[in-house]
Amino acid sequence: MRSPRFWTVIVLLTATALILHTRGDKDYVPPHQPLSQLPNTIGPWTTLQDVPLDQETLNVLGQGDFLNRVYGGSQVLHQTVAQTQSEVNPAIPVSLFIGYFPTQRTGQTIHSPQHCLPGAGWTFESSRYVNMPDINGKLYNVGEYVISNGESRQFVIYWYQAHGRSIANEYKAKLYMVRDAIRTNRTDGALVRIITTILPSEPVSSARDRALLFAGQLAPLLPQFIPD
Repeated sequence: MRSPRFWTVIVLLTATALILHTRGDKDYVPPHQPLSQLPNTIGPWTTLQDVPLDQETLNVLGQGDFLNRVYGGSQVLHQTVAQTQSEVNPAIPVSLFIGYFPTQRTGQTIHSPQHCLPGAGWTFESSRYVNMPDINGKLYNVGEYVISNGESRQFVIYWYQAHGRSIANEYKAKLYMVRDAIRTNRTDGALVRIITTILPSEPVSSARDRALLFAGQLAPLLPQFIPD
């Protein structure tokens, strides 16, 4: 038996397809920079590697602009997002994936980490939604996961970004997409996902601070690449 979540997605996609069909064949996409131009230095982190996506993954993702990059750096002392003095080690890499889709008109939609990560063998230990402040104090609604695969554990932050909004819930993001398709003839949007390894001797809170600090430095840069 199909779950209520499945039928919710089907209804949303069907409604979107019908609405977009009545609006014509082409979305409006504001000017923006390609994701490849995202700075190689973000806070104390610098690019270690741009990881190309294989063709099978690209076929699943569909048409869009994708960035899959690993950042690292040297150990620094800083103020965490909770405004408490804490040592965060940027030498532990942070992986950044951004997928920007100029249109979701043809049924192509942004893939949720809840579907992709289990398919890669990861299981969810915990998940929640929180409001994350960036370095300027702006709040972003994001999802947080702790995932594991055997003895490996990772901390994940992700959110959907579109038209100046950040949303953690994929169904709410689709509802906004339908509304914006009607009002502005735009269906573009992006998934932002940040992952860092939780070391065997490391508390989850330390990995979380590292991921949040990186995300807080990254977020103000995104409107250049994901138009508001």
